[in-house]
Amino acid sequence: MTNVDVHQHLWSPSLVAALRARREHPFLDGWTLHTDGEPPYEVSPADHDIARRAELAAADGLGRALVSLSSPLGLEWLPSDEAQPLLDAYHEGAVALPEPFGAWAAACVRDIDADATAAALDLGFAGLQLPANALGDATGYARCAPLLDVLESRGLPLFVHPGPATGGPAEPGWWPALVPYVQQMHAAWFAFRAFGRTRHPRLRVCFALLAGLAPLHGERLAARGGGRGEVDPDVFVETSSYGPRAVDAVVRALGVDVIVQGTDRPYAEPPRCPAFGLGEAAEHAFRVANPRRLLTGTE
Repeated sequence: MTNVDVHQHLWSPSLVAALRARREHPFLDGWTLHTDGEPPYEVSPADHDIARRAELAAADGLGRALVSLSSPLGLEWLPSDEAQPLLDAYHEGAVALPEPFGAWAAACVRDIDADATAAALDLGFAGLQLPANALGDATGYARCAPLLDVLESRGLPLFVHPGPATGGPAEPGWWPALVPYVQQMHAAWFAFRAFGRTRHPRLRVCFALLAGLAPLHGERLAARGGGRGEVDPDVFVETSSYGPRAVDAVVRALGVDVIVQGTDRPYAEPPRCPAFGLGEAAEHAFRVANPRRLLTGTE
């Protein structure tokens, strides 16, 4: 058994080249990232130096670090003729990453192609990441159902990550991470409960950034007739960008057995052990036991 981080980002040379070849959002101009909804962002080349990142993962004591496509880029929302070459570049680079890296596959959510997703998963990905704003309501779960069927049939998990933000130049730089990203995760969490679980009874799902703290609304859910907030043992949340207070609160709402370690590196630094002050058993659960259940379905 090994320490696992289920949420990192690492752009391979093939993905960087594909983004630099574009002239419309999203694209890279040198190392300046241009997207819809967010101001230009100066990417640090060191953050995507594969050898350096492998050294950092080793220093963190990781046996496995799962890389995901940066869904806020909006690649999954492009028309398929634009999205697929970019997704192919991501998949090509991700499967070539050295140990300890693994990766989540990605898929176009504007034009659903379950066969393309199945072919990507055949390359050895841990599961599939989808943007949260594709799964925020009944329509979204119905549209993405063919992709989730592929995962369910193979016993592979879904990773839900914030998608593109909407905003304007007047908003501070932290706005996307604190407002639209959190709102998307909140909606996707409750939409899965309302619409996704019935359609996909065996699907394992992990929500990034503690699902935007949506699990803390269980009392309100019960008060409004949504049930008693029963814990789904196959629905997980990961810890990226949060610390002891938020994690402790979510543990109280969900229990310790559905929380997994995610860091969002390079956009956030991993916490140092003991990370959340909940004891060695909890730390082991977050880093080892729970990720194993998420990724394999076994204890």
